[in-house]
Order: sequence, then structure tokens, then C-alpha cells
Amino acid sequence: MSDVIDPTVPPSGTGCVECNAVGGWWVHLRRCAACGHIGCCDDSLARHASAHWRDAGHPIIRSFEPGEDWFWNYDTNSYYDGPELAAPESRPEDETVPGPRGRVPKDWMAQLRSRPE
Repeated sequence: MSDVIDPTVPPSGTGCVECNAVGGWWVHLRRCAACGHIGCCDDSLARHASAHWRDAGHPIIRSFEPGEDWFWNYDTNSYYDGPELAAPESRPEDETVPGPRGRVPKDWMAQLRSRPE
């Protein structure tokens, strides 16, 4: 699995790369195990982590949430037993969920309920 996981690559940052670029927000964060890209989860409006998988072909992600160490394989739609990855292992513990602090709209729950599937 060395072509889909590189345990030496650090995460791309502490938040979703694409959401940060446009001032967006996310529900939870996921880390690409191949290149370290941090994207927002499929519960988020933009779903950047799975978009990264489709665009880059990197199927294995790891949760980037504090206290979570599970991996997911988009190709098989199942959990994956992955190695320890380069630090840091999660977003900052003091960051809000959803996040980031200051960019989450007051009506965030309504926005999630009304998003197209």
C-alpha cells in the first residue's frame, strides 16, 4: 500500500485546504494518507476530502479529528487498518466543530439540511 499511504508526509495544514482558500467552513476534517491533503468530510457542504480522492486517486483517508484514529478506504467503502502518520494527528483540540471559529454561519444546521445530495 506504499502507493496510497506515505506515513512520513505531514498534513497540509490544520483546516480544509479548499474551504480555507475561499473562506468556507466544515463539519469534520479528513487527512489523505498519501499526500497529507486536509479536506472536509462528506457531512460538510463542499465534501472536499472525497473530491480529492476522485481528483487525485488517493483512496485512503484518516480522520483529522482529536481522539479519532480510524482510516477509510473510498475504493472499497470500508474501514482500513493504517499505520501511524506524521504529526500532527488532528486539528487543534481547541478549534470548534463545525469550524473554523468565526466562519461558521449561525444557520449552519439549516444549510446542511437543505444541501443537495
